[in-house]
Amino acid sequence: MLNAIFRDAVLRRPRRVVFRADNSWAGSTRLYPLAQSSRWLQASSGDIVPLRKQLKDEAKANKSQRNKVKLPDAGDLVGTPISRKWELTVGLEIHAQLNTERKLFSDAFNSTIQPSNTQVAPFDLALPGSQPAFQKGTLLPAIRAALALSCHIQQRSQFDRKHYFYADQPAGYQITQYYQPFATDGFIVLYEHDGIAPEDGDMVRVGIKQVQLEQDTAKTLLQPPSEALLDFNRVSHPLIEIITLPQIHQPKTAAACVKKIQKLLQAVNAVTTGMELGGLRADVNVSVRRTDKSSHSSASHLDRGQVSLGQRTEIKNLSSFKAVEDAIIAEQNRQIFVLESGGVIEGETRGWTLGASETVKLRGKEGEVDYRYMPDPDLPPLFISEDLTTTVTKTMPQLPDRTVEELVQTQGLTIKDAKTLVDLDDGERLDYFDHVCKQLTALYCDPILSTETSGDGRVRSGVNVANWVLHEMGGLLSNSETAFSPEKVPAQDLAYICLMLETGKITRRTAKHLFGQKFHGDRRDVKTMIEQQNLHLVHLTDEQYAAMAQDLISSNPVMAEQVKKGQLGKLGYFIGQMMRKGQGKVLAPKAEATLKRLLGNPVQ
Repeated sequence: MLNAIFRDAVLRRPRRVVFRADNSWAGSTRLYPLAQSSRWLQASSGDIVPLRKQLKDEAKANKSQRNKVKLPDAGDLVGTPISRKWELTVGLEIHAQLNTERKLFSDAFNSTIQPSNTQVAPFDLALPGSQPAFQKGTLLPAIRAALALSCHIQQRSQFDRKHYFYADQPAGYQITQYYQPFATDGFIVLYEHDGIAPEDGDMVRVGIKQVQLEQDTAKTLLQPPSEALLDFNRVSHPLIEIITLPQIHQPKTAAACVKKIQKLLQAVNAVTTGMELGGLRADVNVSVRRTDKSSHSSASHLDRGQVSLGQRTEIKNLSSFKAVEDAIIAEQNRQIFVLESGGVIEGETRGWTLGASETVKLRGKEGEVDYRYMPDPDLPPLFISEDLTTTVTKTMPQLPDRTVEELVQTQGLTIKDAKTLVDLDDGERLDYFDHVCKQLTALYCDPILSTETSGDGRVRSGVNVANWVLHEMGGLLSNSETAFSPEKVPAQDLAYICLMLETGKITRRTAKHLFGQKFHGDRRDVKTMIEQQNLHLVHLTDEQYAAMAQDLISSNPVMAEQVKKGQLGKLGYFIGQMMRKGQGKVLAPKAEATLKRLLGNPVQ
């Protein structure tokens, strides 16, 4: 039967697998039990009922009796006195698809857009006689990912077999690196601007236990109510599994950690896509323990001085940052509820559906013995030389944290704006910002176009450019419901607008008018637009500013008295009226200074 399925995949035909209520699956007319047990019992009604199903039914009945009281919804216990008696501990296991041309152990191409079962090699289907052939090209993005997480690259690692049976794993085992992974002992630092929980302060340091290479499984496409289609294109797609230490204690911080790891992997071009497109998946290990002394009892299996954690459960295949946070909250509530009710937390694998109020049990938690780990006899050890690690290190792109730091220090940006620039549009917005800044610097060096700037001109220009690239551009993109493109307003045009504004040759109102025209498709250069529309700022004399301001004050005596008494918020009304009356010729700072002088320099 299995050979028939594999043969169909090679012939490029989608395969239909039917899952039965008795925990079995069928590929055609015959029924094949998933369980390997040959023991079957005859029911009193004459129907054949597998022993495994009988045991499962009994377990479900017992569980139903124990859990007649409904668990609290996600968030119900958060912040309550009960929750404060318990400490949450979370560890993450993140699976990311590497950005490679070939699969991990075959020369078949990686593809997420090709028709089902068209990119499959004999080894991907575990056909008899096929052997794994490690593809060296898959190693480079894996090393980049490990270095981005500050890991130590092991010179010698090996591949192991992780045995389990499921329809999406044709070999009956997965090739991974359980005993000797290629990278260990890393860490990631999360800051307040990364979105960690307020309870964690300014920063959190999370240790990375190991990063290991492993192969992906086939893609299962569920066909309700009881069928599933298998696409073997994904079998043996190279993955890295990132395993953190259990050092996270807030659900929000766990979600922030997953998000930052994804950003790091994307920054070094190690992965294909992120969580939103299925290129990254997270499993979370959750446990709780009381914060009083009774929870600190020693355990024989722990190292001296190590504090015992509660029994953990694992929530599998979370595919969004919100799912990570909400699933942890729900499982935390469930475990606290069970323990407060006198129950015991069992080690198990659980599932989560977005929008649900509680996690659900999928199966008992497998351990090392259940998976029967063993070194893969068909694959030799993997050796990574120091020269290769050094070369990859030297060619690594700059990491996001360092880029944010430089933007703050050299361009004067706030941390919030700097991080937004780094995160937006897969780095395209940051590249656009850099290009505009370089163009603006070149314009300032042209004696015909600009006057000399003050010593802080570069910082002032960086802040101004960031405002246009983030806020003004962002507003127009949102209103027009279009995606960002650097061609919307070419960098040289925005640089010229910034130059004219910063040197006082146009007003901000005029600058926004020009920017909007360029965004909506005007192909003239900005200099021509200014000349043809007569937009050059004609500076008013001090006497003209004073006359305009005095006219407004005389027309609004009540509001003028309020400003004199310290209600400076109303001063903005006078400034706005002066700018409107001046039709683009009034500068806001000078209008404000004139008004304050005539109103007797009001003080807040």
